[in-house]
Amino acid sequence: MIPVTKPFLPPKEEYNAYVDGIWKRNWLTNMGPLASQLEMELKDHLKLKHLLFVTNGTVAIQMAIKGLEISGEVITTPFSFVATTSCIVWENCTPVFVDIDPISLCIDATKIEEAITEKTTAILATHVYGNPCDVEAIELIAKKHNLKIIYDAAHAFGVEINGKSIFEYGDVSTCSLHATKLYHTIEGGLIVTKDAELLKKLAYIRNFGISDFDAFSELGINGKNSEFHAAMGLANLKYIPQIHAKRKALADLYDEKLKNLKAVKPVWNPKASKNHPYYPIVLESEELLLKLKKEMDKQEVFTRRYFYPSLASALPYLPTQELPITENISKRVLCLPMYYDLTFEEIEFIARLMLRIQNN
Repeated sequence: MIPVTKPFLPPKEEYNAYVDGIWKRNWLTNMGPLASQLEMELKDHLKLKHLLFVTNGTVAIQMAIKGLEISGEVITTPFSFVATTSCIVWENCTPVFVDIDPISLCIDATKIEEAITEKTTAILATHVYGNPCDVEAIELIAKKHNLKIIYDAAHAFGVEINGKSIFEYGDVSTCSLHATKLYHTIEGGLIVTKDAELLKKLAYIRNFGISDFDAFSELGINGKNSEFHAAMGLANLKYIPQIHAKRKALADLYDEKLKNLKAVKPVWNPKASKNHPYYPIVLESEELLLKLKKEMDKQEVFTRRYFYPSLASALPYLPTQELPITENISKRVLCLPMYYDLTFEEIEFIARLMLRIQNN
């Protein structure tokens, strides 16, 4: 069997060394020493001034909306994981979908302004598959209309644009450290902002709004993470360079072996570095996608229709909205297996299988 993804795991003894310390200290959560150490090491690794380690990427988005005091309408993308939209609704805001760019698959910045109304307060855009949005254009629009910007950078760990971390753009960037991500803490997330005062506010929000032993500064939530999750993050961090190198080599081999497949890849932002978190392809037709997926499932080579369906037409708690490019792309996009332990031989097998299915 070849799964679509598999988590990277460090040598067990390296993780256990951290766990032994947890047992000695008997400090399991509430921002213990490992969680604090992880925040410091991640700031160094990513070259950031401010960063918070939180429960998961979904809570990170909810905290960002709450921390920025966003209300009313939030312009967002229908081509993302459901959490991007559900967080907006959960925080009593109204998502306003804007269609995507058919080349990058990120939100089409040229269509944002026409969606702005007097109720619009923010833009929440996703760096799809880690591919950065047009952050410069979005920043200009936000400044012109006095809007806040949140980036869902769930897939974008390690990506740089214009020579600096993608997390530095917007008022807040959030990241997922879920087990399926190229760098993970089993479950976890990050909140990044350049604003020191906002970071302080978010730190209070993460801990129930508690600002002192017997005082509260604002409405909070339990957004903390445990020492066991931090231990996995610390154990994994030193392997990031080799994880990136292996994923690049796997992606390059896919590119070579699938050049005759009736499909295209999203075009990466030319100003940005790549981190290869997924290997998405957009097939010539949904018919071809379904044919490939059905036959590959029989061979226990598992793929994922990600992102499918369009959030603009699939969520029962929102009115249906027809966005033609998102509808079209979401029906034809397929993510192929991509993970550290995937072998070059397995990619060659996957490619031969796909081409044979396509041509039969």
